[in-house]
Amino acid sequence: MSEKQTMNRSSKQSQPVFGGGRMMMPGAKAKDLKGTYRRLIDYLKAYRGRIIVVILFAIGSATFGIYGPKMLGNATTKIYEGVMGKLTNPNAGIDFSYVGGILMTLIALYGLSALFSYIQGYIMSGVSMKISYKMRKDISEKINRIPLSYFDSTNHGEILSRITNDVDTVSQTLNQSMTQIITSFTTVVGVLIMMISISGLMTLVALAIIPISMFLVMLIVKQSQKFFKEQQKLLGNVNGHIEEMYSGHVIVKAFNGEDKSIETFDAYNNDLYKTSWKAQFLSSIMMPMINIVGNIGYVAVCVLGGALAAKKTIAVGDIQAFIQYVRNFTQPISQLANISNVLQQTAAAAERVFEFLDVEEQVLETGEPLDASKIKGEVEFKNVQFGYKKDQMVINDFSIKIKPGQKVAIVGPTGAGKTTMVKLLMRFYDINAGEIKLDGKNIKDFSRFDLRRQFGMVLQDAWLYNASIKDNIRYGNHEASDEDIINAAKAAHVDSFVHMLPNGYDMILNEETSNISQGQKQLITIARAFLTNPKLLILDEATSSVDTRTEVQIQEAMKRLMENRTSFIIAHRLSTIRDADLILVMNHGDIIEQGTHIDLLNQNGFYTELYNSQFDTEKVS
Repeated sequence: MSEKQTMNRSSKQSQPVFGGGRMMMPGAKAKDLKGTYRRLIDYLKAYRGRIIVVILFAIGSATFGIYGPKMLGNATTKIYEGVMGKLTNPNAGIDFSYVGGILMTLIALYGLSALFSYIQGYIMSGVSMKISYKMRKDISEKINRIPLSYFDSTNHGEILSRITNDVDTVSQTLNQSMTQIITSFTTVVGVLIMMISISGLMTLVALAIIPISMFLVMLIVKQSQKFFKEQQKLLGNVNGHIEEMYSGHVIVKAFNGEDKSIETFDAYNNDLYKTSWKAQFLSSIMMPMINIVGNIGYVAVCVLGGALAAKKTIAVGDIQAFIQYVRNFTQPISQLANISNVLQQTAAAAERVFEFLDVEEQVLETGEPLDASKIKGEVEFKNVQFGYKKDQMVINDFSIKIKPGQKVAIVGPTGAGKTTMVKLLMRFYDINAGEIKLDGKNIKDFSRFDLRRQFGMVLQDAWLYNASIKDNIRYGNHEASDEDIINAAKAAHVDSFVHMLPNGYDMILNEETSNISQGQKQLITIARAFLTNPKLLILDEATSSVDTRTEVQIQEAMKRLMENRTSFIIAHRLSTIRDADLILVMNHGDIIEQGTHIDLLNQNGFYTELYNSQFDTEKVS
């Protein structure tokens, strides 16, 4: 089954004691938390000045907001005193100028708090985006330095996930959670000080309710967490099944597999429904239970505050201010608890990014690379040994010398090592032992870039990207003129069909292009090879996707293309390489026979068996 895709559950809104906050399920944890944070801080060092400004503004924003309830309490006390004074003294009244002054001060404080919050958010957004940009840039550059062997053993979706999802997770945390940590911590400390300044006894009562709330939260989370984990697993089953059925829907229809697919989906979906219901139910009862505890806490604070006010121990306005502070106190505590989980998820995401950046890179280039532009095309494999894994050799002891301009065909059964040889020649992989020489010089003495510029390649799978036909052909030579592109297209028989397409050479190719056949796509890649004008040519089953008539045209074009060029042709259909100058017959990583087509047939060996088996098959078909 293909790699299952999972979706992050949306956090549910709940209210801890006296306040609101987000309760999140525990996420993945980093293996080396301290080391990951240390490296993440290294990324932040370049922006330390901006981060200090963000910290100061975040503290300022929280501080201005903290003092507000106390001033509102003073205004409430003044209004209460004015009303109560009116009962005993008709000439008494509310001091509206005092209240108005407080309101104006509050407007200024909240305005400054909002302004500071906006500034620190603006600066931090810029920093987080720059960090994301640098991380993606580092990953992009790293990809070009990693040997292909890494990609052979790593899922492509896994790599893409690190570039997209993991970097986004780090970015969002830096943008949101970092400033929230500062403001929440400042708010908790500041509000606690203000609560104690109003009444130490009321503060103890308010704080006593928090452990009860936290106990209920942990009790519910403990029960619901196992269902949320199971929900993620079952969601992966559903998504994986849908992905497989969608990608192979033609095969499903061809073999009448719709009913079986629906039956499997229903089973997965029912399991997901049952588990999700339990998880969501347990999560949903959290808020009502916490609200009950919260309301009990409010009652206790109000009763105690009323008693203290009756004794004139505290002012009436202080009760109102205290209730506000209680709400402001519990919310940032909940936020800090949630942020600790977010930071764990972020550390796990950052660690995945750093793991990729730490992957062992390919062998470094030679310090003084040779000039590859004047090579003639003589190739020599000398006692070459190679294995994708050190304990599993694919090429055992390969030796051959090829003259400039020779057309060399490599044939053999699947897994014989045919494609591996040309990958070694272009240094996609480095050999374990032996030497590969180009014009008598070790290919390791050339830079990979200069070496690969001397090759033109046409693979079995036609690779085209989302651009025009003209641009896809130009990919072989970015400096080529439109005239050069058309000439290459004519040589590859692309010009014969391209004028029948909408917009001709300017038609955009993408995955949804349905009026381009697989054979025509292959012709475009062959035109790209024509445009490269290489010294050496590699054709890996280049005509496997075209019909017989088109194949004849391609063979003629290839014959012109291969003139005076050292060419390597990997082919399964032996009828296409009869006129090769040299045919290498490979099996189990070794050359077991070599010679021309006629010579090999006369030997009546392995090649003859391959040829006769294909001939018999073609005759029967």
